[in-house]
Amino acid sequence: MPLRLPDYYFRIRENGAAVFRVDTENRQQRIEMEPIAIVNVRNGEVRPQGERQLTEADQAAIRDWLAERQALLAAREVDDILRTVDHLNLTAQWAQSRATDDQLSAVTNALLLAMHDLRRTLVRKQADRLEKGGTAKD
Repeated sequence: MPLRLPDYYFRIRENGAAVFRVDTENRQQRIEMEPIAIVNVRNGEVRPQGERQLTEADQAAIRDWLAERQALLAAREVDDILRTVDHLNLTAQWAQSRATDDQLSAVTNALLLAMHDLRRTLVRKQADRLEKGGTAKD
């Protein structure tokens, strides 16, 4: 049973993706990838390639991909922060049990400044939420 390829391919880039229309229905029976647009995930901008006019199907596929990609990136961002919490706990354990004086001297100021900045930011944001009548979750 032949594998059915998707109609579109999204090559991930720094701030989005290059969008290609996939064509396997040609005389040479090769996979053709025709560039049709560039998508910016941050602002949702879609720029057609060259003088191309995007079809409704093209636009729908790009909208669907953009929504899925933005949701995935948001979930990854939260996961990265939760991993940071784990890493801070591991760092505390390392500092308490295994770190040498020289190692602690090398990292203490950078860690203290970063943690102070983070704490200040979190406290300010939490106060803003409470002021607006929101709830502060632990």
